Amino acid sequence: MTRHWSPLAVVYLCLAAAGLVGTWWFNVLAIVQLRDFVGDLLTSGPAVSSIGVDLLVVAVAGSVFVIVEARRLGMRLGWLYVVGAAVTAFAFTFPLFLAMRERRKTELGASPP
Repeated sequence: MTRHWSPLAVVYLCLAAAGLVGTWWFNVLAIVQLRDFVGDLLTSGPAVSSIGVDLLVVAVAGSVFVIVEARRLGMRLGWLYVVGAAVTAFAFTFPLFLAMRERRKTELGASPP
């Protein structure tokens, strides 16, 4: 079976890797320093809170998109990308989903009618 990796899918995979490494670098740093994630987010000033709200709204909208688009394209277990975001980071799971979406679209386009 042939793998259907378009250049765009590879770009999304690279972004997923950057999202995973970038977010977990700071997660591990916070764990080692015994920091309170929610407390730090809420008490570090209005700019940090603004960024937090901004990213939260984008993550929710992206999660809805992931579930709807996965169903539309017949991708099984699309909800796992949303659950995975809670365990890793949306900066990882969303580009990963986009890579798998591109792969699926290429796969569907390459299959005979």
